[in-house]
Amino acid sequence: MTHTLGSPERPVRIAIVGAGPAGFYTAESLLKRSEVVCSIDFFNRLPTPFGLVREGVAPDHQSIKAVVRVYDKIASNPSVRYFGNVTVGVDITLSDLRHYYDQIVYAVGAQSDRRMGIEGEDLIGSYPATIFVGWYNGHPDYRDLHFDLSHERVVVVGNGNVAMDVARILSANPDYLGKTDIADHALEALRESKVREVVMLGRRGPAQAAFTNPELKEFGELEGVSVVVDPADVELDPQSEAALADDKTALRNVELLRSYATRAVVAGNRRIVMRFLVSPVEIIGAAGQVAAVRIERNELYQTADGSMRPRGTGQFETLEAGMVLRSVGYKSVPLTDVPFDENRAVIPNAGGRVLREAGSAHVISGEYVVGWAKRGPSGVIGTNKPDAVQTVDAMVADVPTLAGIDDTRRDPALIEALLAERKPDYVTYAHWRKLDTHEVAVGTAQGRPRVKVTRVDEMLTVMHND
Repeated sequence: MTHTLGSPERPVRIAIVGAGPAGFYTAESLLKRSEVVCSIDFFNRLPTPFGLVREGVAPDHQSIKAVVRVYDKIASNPSVRYFGNVTVGVDITLSDLRHYYDQIVYAVGAQSDRRMGIEGEDLIGSYPATIFVGWYNGHPDYRDLHFDLSHERVVVVGNGNVAMDVARILSANPDYLGKTDIADHALEALRESKVREVVMLGRRGPAQAAFTNPELKEFGELEGVSVVVDPADVELDPQSEAALADDKTALRNVELLRSYATRAVVAGNRRIVMRFLVSPVEIIGAAGQVAAVRIERNELYQTADGSMRPRGTGQFETLEAGMVLRSVGYKSVPLTDVPFDENRAVIPNAGGRVLREAGSAHVISGEYVVGWAKRGPSGVIGTNKPDAVQTVDAMVADVPTLAGIDDTRRDPALIEALLAERKPDYVTYAHWRKLDTHEVAVGTAQGRPRVKVTRVDEMLTVMHND
């Protein structure tokens, strides 16, 4: 007798590729759906779960990281398993997943940065902000990078929350950072830093800035740091001023910026200089390294849809700087054998169902996408929750239409046997808990939330230590 797919006797076998917020919210939503029974396996490239919560959220934002308690509860469900240190497309293939699972969910995020497309962008000392974030958060891919902090000025291009985090970490007192879970190698480097000024460049005006009120407010609370805003920069054009009535976040941002513009700059303080209506047009080098940034003054104009866009005015200036960090957007990268929309840098989809190609009406049966790989890099961690619910609605609706994998391939032990053969040093959630306990114990002894292990081989040693 063949049981119905999604019944207790024949649960839907689901693989989630990626174990960040989008993946965990997908699992949470699936587990809440009483009309289908499922078993869920996570596959994650790094041994450690939680994605950007561990590797992207600023170390002094511990309250945001508290969301891992929710993810821990999800991972503890008997219907959920975690396979870390496993790269899909290398250690196991998409064909393997299609062989053993009824449904596959891509929750791989946006791992790459958009470029500015200006001369000098590849000079030594010019980097995407995300690799600097990964470096100070102890991401294994970036922990061995060297950032030259011997220069007095750093330019940060962009004014979203990632740009704000980078500017804050560069400017903050290392003793303050020493009470966080910032990676030890980064803390050591920041203690020796000679950076005295961080200049943030926003191509539009303060009313259009992408940062949020808490991040901007934090700047004004940093010990030994002066926030410098030119009063002329917070004199808005009539359209931007009028738009504040309908945007409380922008209104509060402008109010805060105007308050900073009236503050006295304290001699001896480090400085965060917030510039608006300027765009970098060239990074100038000396001996192959960043030496300065040439910027152009912008003006805003109103487009046909009512939005305010910047355009250059032909007025230029040059800022000396030893390092440039760009934070101008992120994009997903293609997965082997998975369709990819090069223009939007997402996996093409309709409501979370993966399409055969961008613009197509044909879905790939049983394959889905969530998070930034689905919609592009927008929103905050919590934005992934309703996004995941939308995809899960599609998954549940599709279950009656799926033929499902053959019952001979349904045993959950089969994928474990394959991993034992292909990737014998894969890790489970129990292994992660062992590393978590170790990091927290070392951190507690130092009065810190945790001290991160930042190399994969060292993680595995702790995880497999009996």
